Amino acid sequence: MRRFIAVPRSLTILATMAALGGCVEDLTADELNDPASLFADEEWWDEGPPEGVRVPSDDVVPEESAEFIVDGDDDDGFDDDELDDDELDEQSDAEADDGAIVEGKLDLLASPGINAAPKFQLPFPCGQVWAGQTRTNHSPVRSIDFNRANDVNDKVVAAARGKVTRVANEGNVSYGRWVEIDHGSGYRTRYAHLNSQAVKVGQKVVKGQKIGTVGSTGGSSGPHLHYEQRLNGAAVTPVFNGSSAYFYGTKNYKSKNRCGGGQTGYPGTVNTSGLPLNIRSSPSTGAKVVGSVGDGGKVTITCQKHGSSVSGTYGTTTLWDFIGDGYVSDAYVLTGSDGQIAPTCE
Repeated sequence: MRRFIAVPRSLTILATMAALGGCVEDLTADELNDPASLFADEEWWDEGPPEGVRVPSDDVVPEESAEFIVDGDDDDGFDDDELDDDELDEQSDAEADDGAIVEGKLDLLASPGINAAPKFQLPFPCGQVWAGQTRTNHSPVRSIDFNRANDVNDKVVAAARGKVTRVANEGNVSYGRWVEIDHGSGYRTRYAHLNSQAVKVGQKVVKGQKIGTVGSTGGSSGPHLHYEQRLNGAAVTPVFNGSSAYFYGTKNYKSKNRCGGGQTGYPGTVNTSGLPLNIRSSPSTGAKVVGSVGDGGKVTITCQKHGSSVSGTYGTTTLWDFIGDGYVSDAYVLTGSDGQIAPTCE
């Protein structure tokens, strides 16, 4: 039997407003930029992990005080003294050209209670503000739910680079549609109640890459993202940009995932088995050739776009990579991922 799940009043209001013609846009800029105040002190509800992946510690409330922040107490929840995440990405990308998980070469951060952990970022695109809620009746207790106005189908991105280990659908209970990513050294992240999934098991992903969209599948009170960080199977306090999540209550978090700075694109390596690869003015085999890049050449992909189908070293694809001077077929570029890794070119 599926238990009844109460729906918070603000979620009901937002759903009703959207059904009446998108009146969510009538919210003020302050309300949109302060989702924690918009949702106030209302508690959200969702069901925990499915039995096959649940562990005993998931529902045990730690002995810490009711409200605390382990590291960092500034207004945006981040330690501004930490090295910029994109600078670390640039260094780690140069050391791991194939995007593989290499021990000792991940973008690591030593922070209180989290040793040799990937430097996780918020699972949303750079600059977005989300209300994050933690509560003692959550399962697992050390998970966090993210919400903001009109968030159905908003993009969910990888909190750190890794390899996808699960893409599952629990139906109308538990996580619903969810994704799990292995980040090495025993660390994994989970993203649940997704409306859609954009990755597959075994796929390598980079930090900031789209893995799905926000939804309300499974046992859920309304659209939101249920997020977990796990170490050796047990849920641990989530850490974003070096600062621990707030327990217990609701507060705003601003994403610094793949924000500018040292990293201005996504790295790739051309593999043509000897021949130079043509750079074209548009994503089409019929477009004008504007240059070329040699076999083994390093490229930086700023955006990607679908065009002509090409069969190459890495299979057949319609995806093309913009590398500054023009487009090259992704069929000849090693990125560490089987899908799109960069934003779509306008």
